[in-house]
Amino acid sequence: MQLRSSRRARAVVGAVAALALTLTGCSGQTQQFSYTPPAQVDAPLPDDVTGQLQAAVENAMTATGATGAIVGVWVPWSGTWVTGLGTQGGGDDTKVTADMSFRIGDVTRLMTCDVLYGMVDDGKVTLDTPVPKYVSGVADLPDITLLDLCNGTSGIGSSEAAVKGYWLNTPAREWAPLQLASFGLGQQRGPAHTAYRDSDAGYLMLGLALERASGLSASELIAKYVTGPLELASTSLPGAKAATPSPSPALKGNYLPAIEGGFDCAAPVDITKMSSSTGFTDSGAVSTIEDLGRYAQAEARQALRAKNAEPGRFAAPLPASAKAPTWYQATGGAYLVGSLIGQHGWTPGYVTAAYSDPTTGFTVAVTLNNSTTGGGTAAYLAWELAAIASKAPAAKGQTAPEFGLPFTAEQYAQTIADAAICAPPAE
Repeated sequence: MQLRSSRRARAVVGAVAALALTLTGCSGQTQQFSYTPPAQVDAPLPDDVTGQLQAAVENAMTATGATGAIVGVWVPWSGTWVTGLGTQGGGDDTKVTADMSFRIGDVTRLMTCDVLYGMVDDGKVTLDTPVPKYVSGVADLPDITLLDLCNGTSGIGSSEAAVKGYWLNTPAREWAPLQLASFGLGQQRGPAHTAYRDSDAGYLMLGLALERASGLSASELIAKYVTGPLELASTSLPGAKAATPSPSPALKGNYLPAIEGGFDCAAPVDITKMSSSTGFTDSGAVSTIEDLGRYAQAEARQALRAKNAEPGRFAAPLPASAKAPTWYQATGGAYLVGSLIGQHGWTPGYVTAAYSDPTTGFTVAVTLNNSTTGGGTAAYLAWELAAIASKAPAAKGQTAPEFGLPFTAEQYAQTIADAAICAPPAE
């Protein structure tokens, strides 16, 4: 079984994408794009594996105050586990289902870099173009390139801490990308070109630059270069007007109000309806778990680019931080975690992560409907799930590949427990 979605909707998107690529091609030449996901055993994962996976997700839900989660695990040689857990919360006892859409947070960064490389391959921009060519008001960045923005090597700071309160209190507010990025631009700069720095401001400016270079909106660019070719019928970058994630139904997003000594875990605040401009090309996209899994697999394999295309997007990663283990690196809008490639992060109401192994197609994707603890929780949970699922036995007639990860499930289960902000309900 491959990753599933609405066949009819996907066929329509695929036909439009194929037509567009046939007409425009790459560098003006006629070319048709097609993508086939890695082969996947058409069976559920063994019960003992899914039991461990479910326990991990439920423990993370308790620790973070999330009432619902959607998770997908695809082990090509063993089986799949795609499900919704819990309820919408906040007095809504509707059960969470796997078809619900949600905001995917920093996974959007991968898509923004996809657009950059797509436009480079089409001859529309170059990776070494200075940012001020397309973004006004940043004349002090003459040596920072579009590639620096994608790789996180601009030295620019992050806006998140300064604007988080605005996001939570006025979720319908529409932000101009440069206005939002200015909070990060105002911080002291770090070293450029040689070190990775997590900067939402960089991806906001990259999206703005690509809009100005192409004459298309960021939403149109992601549709043209990402969701159309990969037939992701339920994935998009919405417009700035406040709305709930689509398609319907949507997973409700929440956060916990701060109280003296912590957070009120019994009173989640619904922030499902908000403007995607709070994240724009850094963290504004929406998707479903099936689409997200398909995207993670294609992204890890760099399926949107010609085989052996140069420069290699993930070829020269840098340490994710000064204290990061050697197996945790970053470049190209992605984190490289052992052999896994993907992203994780948060946006008001949701924490989301998606990672895939390019060689085997092994993939995990997960979202929780409470953003209070931040995107680190999504990463730790995804890595815990990956460690559990990586040990799934081969199905009949299959052979498990040589595949391992540089961490254990217990390691990240403990990390999540140690950072818990909510306690289990009293028995």
